[in-house]
Amino acid sequence: MTDIDMLKRKVDNGATRAITQFFFDNDHFERYVERVRKAGIYIPIVPGILPVHNFSQVEKFANMCGASIPTWLANRFDGLENDPEIRSLVASAVAAEQVMDLADRGFEEFHFYTMNRAKLVYAVCHLLGLRQNTEPKKTF
Repeated sequence: MTDIDMLKRKVDNGATRAITQFFFDNDHFERYVERVRKAGIYIPIVPGILPVHNFSQVEKFANMCGASIPTWLANRFDGLENDPEIRSLVASAVAAEQVMDLADRGFEEFHFYTMNRAKLVYAVCHLLGLRQNTEPKKTF
């Protein structure tokens, strides 16, 4: 059974949205969504975004679940194994770029895999212009 057949079964049993595993190739994701739509599945498909905190760990995760790591992504993290501060900055920028590209393609919802790195995702959201509402609540 293919992933799309399994998704169709889930929709037939009441699923109203789906979140993908993480990916880094937006073209690949868009082709997947096109195949899902051709199969008659019209629920929202929410892209799974994984900011790369530790590249070697993400490589291992990708190998286990069949996700691909584009060469351009590996190149961005090359030489940053021992520099967590710069690696974090690069990770935030890469994830923000990915989300902005997906938004330009019409996707409006995103699922961030935080991997217990909430600050990294907070930085991504900040880069995207999403700010925490800091105004005090009015009480009457």
